[in-house]
Amino acid sequence: MVSRTYTVAFEGVEARTVEVQCAVTPGLPAFSIVGLPDKAVSEARDRVRAALSALSIALPSKRLTINLSPADLPKEGSHFDLPIALALLAALGILANDAVEGITSLGELSLDGALVPVIGALPAALAAAEHGRSLICPQASGAEAAWVDAAQVIAPASLLHTIQHLTGQMPLPPAQAGEVRAETGGRDLRDVKGQERAKRALEIAAAGRHHMIMIGTPGSGKSMLAARMPSILPPLSAAEALETSMIHSLSGLIEEGGISRRRPFREPHHTASMAAIVGGGRSAKPGEISLAHNGVLFMDEFPEFPRAVLETLRQPIETGEVVVSRANAHVRYPCRFLLIAAANPCKCGYLFDPARACARVPICGEDYLGRISGPLMDRFDIRLDVPPVSLGDLDLPASGASSADVARNVARARAVQSARFRDQDSLSLNADAEGEMLEAIAAPDAEGRDFLLKAAERFGLTARGYHRILRVARTIADLDESLDVRKPHIAEAVSFRVGASGG
Repeated sequence: MVSRTYTVAFEGVEARTVEVQCAVTPGLPAFSIVGLPDKAVSEARDRVRAALSALSIALPSKRLTINLSPADLPKEGSHFDLPIALALLAALGILANDAVEGITSLGELSLDGALVPVIGALPAALAAAEHGRSLICPQASGAEAAWVDAAQVIAPASLLHTIQHLTGQMPLPPAQAGEVRAETGGRDLRDVKGQERAKRALEIAAAGRHHMIMIGTPGSGKSMLAARMPSILPPLSAAEALETSMIHSLSGLIEEGGISRRRPFREPHHTASMAAIVGGGRSAKPGEISLAHNGVLFMDEFPEFPRAVLETLRQPIETGEVVVSRANAHVRYPCRFLLIAAANPCKCGYLFDPARACARVPICGEDYLGRISGPLMDRFDIRLDVPPVSLGDLDLPASGASSADVARNVARARAVQSARFRDQDSLSLNADAEGEMLEAIAAPDAEGRDFLLKAAERFGLTARGYHRILRVARTIADLDESLDVRKPHIAEAVSFRVGASGG
């Protein structure tokens, strides 16, 4: 007789259902796990054996075989402990087969039978709901999994509580979803003295999700400006929050089951490896670009990142997804983020200050910004020079619009775009528009078109640069509450495209 229950294996953000089969047959005593288990899954034998022993359950002197089906799908992680234990208990007649066949479970067992929290509870709950099953997971993971209303989530603290629930001795109530975390203490744009043009660029970038690079001397406020981008972005929608939280769940970043509506803001150091930025490693985990999905990826000291890392950003910027390729699998992660890059104009940072510049001016600036390839630089819609702030400006009181005021403008412009792309599944913001759709929504008036053609000839714009100017101009028009793209909108978009050092 073969007992069976279900769990999941993770391929990117997708949780694939795995059938856990257990057979107890005559033969020499053995406990084997088959079906492409990794080291952590193979070690489940000892954890399950010790946990059952703690409950005074002895394994019979027979051959115990656990099969994880489909057998050609790699199984990784310690979350297979609980389903293996449940399948084994059903094969021994301690649990009814019907009780374990209708559930999906995951959880790591400690040697005394307690359930240890694991990553991926949220996508596991989605997979369980898709197949009409309930989910059993560790108590500490229950609040996270319970965000999926379509699946009943039971979150016991130990294997003993799980057995008592499945046998009806002590039924457990369904887990309750964690709280939506309130974000407090946000940084305000009014904290930034001066830099009104940079603040305007941030507003445009936020409204249309336009990638942006800032070039300026050290201490000019580039990092300070970038850190305030989340304060002007609208909160995540329910669908976006769930999608983003699934990626964070796989990385163990959801605390106490709480889900945030605030958009992610990731700022990796320039010494980060390619696997850390793009994704990969032994288990093909999501990288920073996926953890920034639906949010902001800020890369300070942009030219200092390894050249290979920078070049791998080109395709994800265009497609909004990244494929991590391995010998046995291709894992796909979403990564539709807003990229903000910051760079000094040269290695020493004082290219335009004769009193402080090094002896290699201007060659040092060309060499330094030359680390950013032309095709990658071409993907920045907004290129901005950030001049140093004078000491006189620092003594002035806070001025300009607050983050709340700018956020209202951004939300209004995004609402216009949402209505515009309501019937387009793959489009949501102006930055996504291309081809005929872009020509339809961003066609400038006669004066604007003449101005753009002259600018394209004057600055040698590529076809990509031409279209990106149209996208930015459309966003500027949306902020201006204008139905048409006019010459002033085109002129401002052109100024942000060709005005920066190295642009």
